[in-house]
Amino acid sequence: MGAMLRLGWQLVREQIFSGVVAAGYNDLNPAHVGLFRYPTLDRQRPSELAEQLQITRQSVNDLLGHLEGRGYLTREPDPADGRARVVRLTAKGHSLEKAINDQAHAAELKIAELLGRGSFSQLRNALEELAKHSAVDRASLP
Repeated sequence: MGAMLRLGWQLVREQIFSGVVAAGYNDLNPAHVGLFRYPTLDRQRPSELAEQLQITRQSVNDLLGHLEGRGYLTREPDPADGRARVVRLTAKGHSLEKAINDQAHAAELKIAELLGRGSFSQLRNALEELAKHSAVDRASLP
């Protein structure tokens, strides 16, 4: 089951990335695009992103540095903790985020078309239920 979920995830990720490149964002790779989280990357700490993505803080900071160098974001002191940083999207970053979200929606429509309305609805409902349980399970961890 995990392998099948991975294949579905890869289909979505590939469609999002190719759509973003087609929209003119050709200075990125899939890892950069993968940093953009729903509902937004804006105002997140790099350490939170690393935890969500299950990659090292150094890797996240390398990716953020690339995005910052190309004008998609800045990293500013966290008002709640001056030692920490938060990501702030620039206007260019918000445009990229919109392109990513548009492509994610297009990928969802493509899957709905491939599966048919009924099967897609069942899949979506099952994934929403799984996500709900996952959030509850994480909240109960020490």
